[in-house]
Amino acid sequence: PEHAQAAGGCALMFAKRSGHKYGNRKVVTADGTKFDSLAELNRWGHLNMLQRGGYISDLRRQVVFEMVPSVKFAGAARARPAIRYVADFVYLEKGIEVIEDVKGVETPEFKIKRHLMKALLGLEVKVVKK
Repeated sequence: PEHAQAAGGCALMFAKRSGHKYGNRKVVTADGTKFDSLAELNRWGHLNMLQRGGYISDLRRQVVFEMVPSVKFAGAARARPAIRYVADFVYLEKGIEVIEDVKGVETPEFKIKRHLMKALLGLEVKVVKK
């Protein structure tokens, strides 16, 4: 893996770019925290600064929302898994829950899941562009 240093002196390791359709590389910080992209890591750092400053609270990563429960079709050996959306970040801003996803490219799958989050759960997903 390639090594680099992020703003603030944080050591990073980059995974190979090869398997990623949209050019993202997974990033691992010196403490072992994994991010799907450098943009996601940078947003995490920014949100942490906002939390330290008291502008947001209850900051969490990789929050899972179940949109549709698991089902078993007639004649199937196994149940189909639940349909889930995993948010990059969730936090409270002025007492309101904010669900965020960092995106360079909005894939068809993401667009469907974002639509389902709103239609089924009444939850808005805020997109932060890289």
